[in-house]
Amino acid sequence: MFSDAEDLQDAFAQGRPADVRAGRTLLGPHRDDLFGVFSAKGVPAKDSSTGEQKALLISLILANGRALRNLTGAPPLVLLDEVAAHLDANRRAALYDEICALGVQAWMTGTGPELFAELGARARSFEVVESQSGSELIETTA
Repeated sequence: MFSDAEDLQDAFAQGRPADVRAGRTLLGPHRDDLFGVFSAKGVPAKDSSTGEQKALLISLILANGRALRNLTGAPPLVLLDEVAAHLDANRRAALYDEICALGVQAWMTGTGPELFAELGARARSFEVVESQSGSELIETTA
């Protein structure tokens, strides 16, 4: 679609007024579909289970984190919202082991502490609670 970075930059500049009107960016990599294959089963990602799809996506995020660490020499900050949803205990344990091995600072959210049991003492855990003065962050024990 674009022959080089300059063409893409020009397209972004020309599309800015339409982006403002739409309240979102109308051009960019987020507009493309990613095709992947779950190589262990030889199945397209779109035909894999929800848990397998999530594991594939997380592997891309962690690979990007690894590349950033190698490029900059510093591990990135990783924000993972509902990262444990749809992952079985073995995949959660593997995910947490990889996050710890990468040495990244990871902020993960989830609907319950049981989803992070495999982390054990390797992580600090917090809960957001409502109080009379508003929301409060309370550190919980593992």
